[in-house]
Amino acid sequence: MEAEPFENVKNQIGFCGIWCGSCAAGNSAIQELARKFEEIVKKYELEKWVPKEFDFNEFMKGLACTQAMPLCLGCQKGGGPPTCQVRICALSKGMSDCSQCSQLMECKSFELLKENYPKIKEDLKKIAGVDRKGLIEKWTSELRTKWPHCILSCASVK
Repeated sequence: MEAEPFENVKNQIGFCGIWCGSCAAGNSAIQELARKFEEIVKKYELEKWVPKEFDFNEFMKGLACTQAMPLCLGCQKGGGPPTCQVRICALSKGMSDCSQCSQLMECKSFELLKENYPKIKEDLKKIAGVDRKGLIEKWTSELRTKWPHCILSCASVK
């Protein structure tokens, strides 16, 4: 994986408190994993192994489409889902993130995020006023430890 996509998002924390560098769509991990998977599929001639009813050409098109996905700029730079209610609300209120909002705990815009991040609002409150640079350095280190051969280091795996 090129360092550039990760470098683009690593210093951003979204309005919701999610660190953009940990997002596989933003740090290009999804695209890189699709590229690596395509290499393996071709190397081992998977087409010869799959059942006849499996549409191998469509599968390969899917991998190509995944690799061609545009990279996310991070929501602080206009990336992320265009309809993100959290970002729309924060921008409309002129806030740099939702930890500044007096209505955070009652906010309904976080409902979709709560499925994967049940404590997102509480975590956002915890990072309010915290040194973001130090926090991001800590998170980067943790992510490199947690996913040493995947999210940030795909290029080093041969």
